[in-house]
Amino acid sequence: MKNERIAELLADFEAIARHEGGIEYWLARELQPLLGYERWENFTVLLERARTACAAAGQPVPDHFRDLTKMVALGSKAARSIEDVALTRYGAYLLAQNGDPRKEAIAFAQTYFAVQTRRQELIEARIEESERLRARQRLTSSEKSLSGVIFERLRDGESFARIRSKGDRALFGGISTHEMKERLDVPESRPLADFLPTITIKAKDFANEITIHNTTTNDLRSEGSIAGEHVKNNAEVRRALGRRGIAPEELPAAEDVRKVERRLTSDEKKLTGSARSRGRKRRAPSKHRGGR
Repeated sequence: MKNERIAELLADFEAIARHEGGIEYWLARELQPLLGYERWENFTVLLERARTACAAAGQPVPDHFRDLTKMVALGSKAARSIEDVALTRYGAYLLAQNGDPRKEAIAFAQTYFAVQTRRQELIEARIEESERLRARQRLTSSEKSLSGVIFERLRDGESFARIRSKGDRALFGGISTHEMKERLDVPESRPLADFLPTITIKAKDFANEITIHNTTTNDLRSEGSIAGEHVKNNAEVRRALGRRGIAPEELPAAEDVRKVERRLTSDEKKLTGSARSRGRKRRAPSKHRGGR
């Protein structure tokens, strides 16, 4: 396929993309001619194959194939209703995948929607990783604050570790920090939180903030009272998760947050370097700029 034809098809597909409520979608009636189908009856066969593939993939079909009825104008100022289908990017991808790749437009669409779908997946994964990293950073901050509040009152450098350990046991249903590390295969020298999923990290952070608030507000000044407060807060957070069917101790380990941070930092450097390179190319400074 020649570059000119690729550019033409790219423009065609992007021209009919629609956006509503932050969702990108395509209408089947507009995709039909682009994909080389003259008759709607033939195109609906392709749509049914795509719906079947969607269901087989475990995806909710109505989320990706929304049946519509719309009015179209006739020549005599009359109008009639016709059927149409709104397809998400994933739905359009399945449509192309079930088409005849011997058709030039189908072959292009298979690649186009595959790339678009993969790009969205990468964006979503990066957002999730960034959110987990930020949650871990907030947990580090709340632990430092809680440690400072405890030391101010007890003047004991070891009391924070003991209180945090008791809080962990309450959050994980009686399982100690050490036992959770063994469950998740966390190196003994590393913090458990570096390998916890985002929701558990946020749970620990929330319990810390409540303990800080209540310790300060109620002027708690003994290890027993602060530990009791922290245990109660972690237990309350655990109950809230449990009501939503979440048991923190049963969640699988997440990727080492240090690796996530290194990957995000590396990606950021690459993006920054690429942008600078494109900027230099656009400027293209010349020794002979201006005249004499």
